[in-house]
Amino acid sequence: MSVNTVTHLNFRGDAHAALTFYQSVFGGHMATVTYKDAGNVQEPSEADQVMWGQVAASSGFRVMAYDVPARLPWNQGENAFFVSLRGETAEEITAYWEKLSDGATILQPLGPAQWAPLYGMLKDQFGVTWVIDVVSEYAPS
Repeated sequence: MSVNTVTHLNFRGDAHAALTFYQSVFGGHMATVTYKDAGNVQEPSEADQVMWGQVAASSGFRVMAYDVPARLPWNQGENAFFVSLRGETAEEITAYWEKLSDGATILQPLGPAQWAPLYGMLKDQFGVTWVIDVVSEYAPS
């Protein structure tokens, strides 16, 4: 089993530009999925914004980012990042989820998603937002 944490940055329309910048600094591979790519467009003006993105370099640098939809609250000083916890198996992730959810506010129940076998989001008892999922390869449709 293997698990890692990654800083997950939150933006309002600037995620692609930020990821491009970080790739220019650290190198590596950039991958993005827009709301349109994922079939999850709720506001047409946000269709090309980043629903999920990351830069991963062979040096070990990794950062994730997305554009918070306008319908959700966002304040750069309050929720500018998440901690992304990714694991290889459902059993591993479920065990972490169960422990982290003690006293937490569940923002997205742990369950299957288009991009991962399991995905969930919670704000732990200390106010830290965790994005938790099982790693899988993204295959655009």
